[in-house]
Amino acid sequence: MRRCSSKSLPVTEAAAFAGKTFVLRIDRTPLDERGTLAEDLSFLLERKIKPIVVAPSAEIARGYVRALNRRSNLAVGLSGADAALLPAAGRVQTGILATLTAAGYIPVIEPTALGIGGDDVELAADEVAAAIAGATEAARALFFHESGGVLDPLTLDLIAELTPAEALALAERDDLDARLRAAMRAAAHGVRAGVSAAQILDGRIAHATIIEFITTHHLGTQVTGSVFTGTTL
Repeated sequence: MRRCSSKSLPVTEAAAFAGKTFVLRIDRTPLDERGTLAEDLSFLLERKIKPIVVAPSAEIARGYVRALNRRSNLAVGLSGADAALLPAAGRVQTGILATLTAAGYIPVIEPTALGIGGDDVELAADEVAAAIAGATEAARALFFHESGGVLDPLTLDLIAELTPAEALALAERDDLDARLRAAMRAAAHGVRAGVSAAQILDGRIAHATIIEFITTHHLGTQVTGSVFTGTTL
């Protein structure tokens, strides 16, 4: 466990992430209130980084698709039933994601699965994001939460870095916000599935998604250290 300090972190070169996937689990804040997110997604695309957005509900996913396409015509909405992307039981089917991201599109995913009977099954967005990040071997999984990260329960200092085991242990504390605990679990599971690093951060901050590319700091709490366990929902 590492707490934030005034010490600067090395600047990350965007070129090092070319061809890699970034998964963003957004929250319920409308795109128009996010300020720079659409700009940040364009920044990633221009540098050959492949963003995938996971929304907390079907309604919000569709709203983001409409809002993004008023700017760029590059967002594509997907449900779990599309190309059997998210089976209710089994591994994530990444074919449609690979096709879209290779063509320069931004998939915006509803947290629903293809049920055995053909009906949509609602899923937890955090779990969807972790599973997709693991299945696509994402370089980063970003989980937006208004807390801006995980605070040390004793000192209330922002924790800069956690191992998956530390994140899972802290997520058992019932005095933390339930949505933050869900994000912590998903971040830990994503990293254990092979994601290079997962971050919990406040997505409303200007350029939150790309802050490591343009400053000497990363935002929020980062979970790092992977042990491969497979990727299923």
